Amino acid sequence: MSDEAFRKVVEETWTALEARPTTAEHRLRVSHLPVETAQGPLAAAVDHEGHRHLLVPIETRRKVRTGLDGPALQLRKRPLEDEDTYQTYADLTCRRRDLNDVFASLCVDVLDTVGKPAGDPVKALYRVLDRWKALFQSQGPVLGPEQLAGLFAELVVLGELLDRDPSAHRLWRGPKGHRHDFSNGTTAVEVKAGTDRTGRRPRIHGLDQLQAPVDGTLCLVWLGLHRVIATSGGTGFVEQVERVLEMCDDETALLGLLAECGYRRFEAEHYRDVRFAVAEERWYEVGPGFPGLTGEALVSAGLPVSIFDVEYTVDLSGDSPAALTSDEIARTIDHMLQESP
Repeated sequence: MSDEAFRKVVEETWTALEARPTTAEHRLRVSHLPVETAQGPLAAAVDHEGHRHLLVPIETRRKVRTGLDGPALQLRKRPLEDEDTYQTYADLTCRRRDLNDVFASLCVDVLDTVGKPAGDPVKALYRVLDRWKALFQSQGPVLGPEQLAGLFAELVVLGELLDRDPSAHRLWRGPKGHRHDFSNGTTAVEVKAGTDRTGRRPRIHGLDQLQAPVDGTLCLVWLGLHRVIATSGGTGFVEQVERVLEMCDDETALLGLLAECGYRRFEAEHYRDVRFAVAEERWYEVGPGFPGLTGEALVSAGLPVSIFDVEYTVDLSGDSPAALTSDEIARTIDHMLQESP
């Protein structure tokens, strides 16, 4: 169905609903729309105040994104029941009648996107809302070469976690300011990347970055990256972003984490030509004998911790300390996922 046809259907449906007698305060006048999902058809509705709604059917246990609760547009979870059925919806509501025409355009976009085959209707709804939101977002500073390499490396590790658990994005703590990039509270992973071909020399920021969680373990992951052009292979930065978004079971949450890192999806064209080849990936357990400087070590040596803004470089270019084996890496990842909150 074309956008014009969708708009005609939804406008006529709302108009017909508005002509019906006013319902009680917590009731809606509802009519199904010609877009089907696994949970049933989408629906248009009008409440007792005359506000227009678009209803996307969802499973009862499904959560709905919070935070969209403004004076003009609201999104919430709403169960509806009549004499024959009980259905839960993601309820998108326009609270201002003077914006009904704009709301209709938004709903047409939702209908068109949800109506495409093999799609998650709620994920499609979020995608449309994010596209519209992007219209009003200002452009942030472009990520620099070191930031791109560091974020790409974290996304590589995130992909390895998501490959085992589609909810593993919840362990990505670095974007929120945690001292480690990934953590479940007892097992942590710090990711470092370099594009210098001369050795493995991660830059450490602060006295706590190589300090393991209390009664827990810490691994440092080193990725040696090469910046390449499209004809030389490798993986595109935007390609890696889209890969982890596809693997993740909560695209919206992951987009929020990416935004915290300085990457916004509507700015993807800035990074379309950025590609990296992974020359090596090595995991190290940060334990006794691992080179590093921590507040804990200073206290153990009887030195007062009165130094701030510490940065230093660790040289891992030799054979010592030894990197973890592939089996040890797999066990570390499984342990992190199994004990995650």
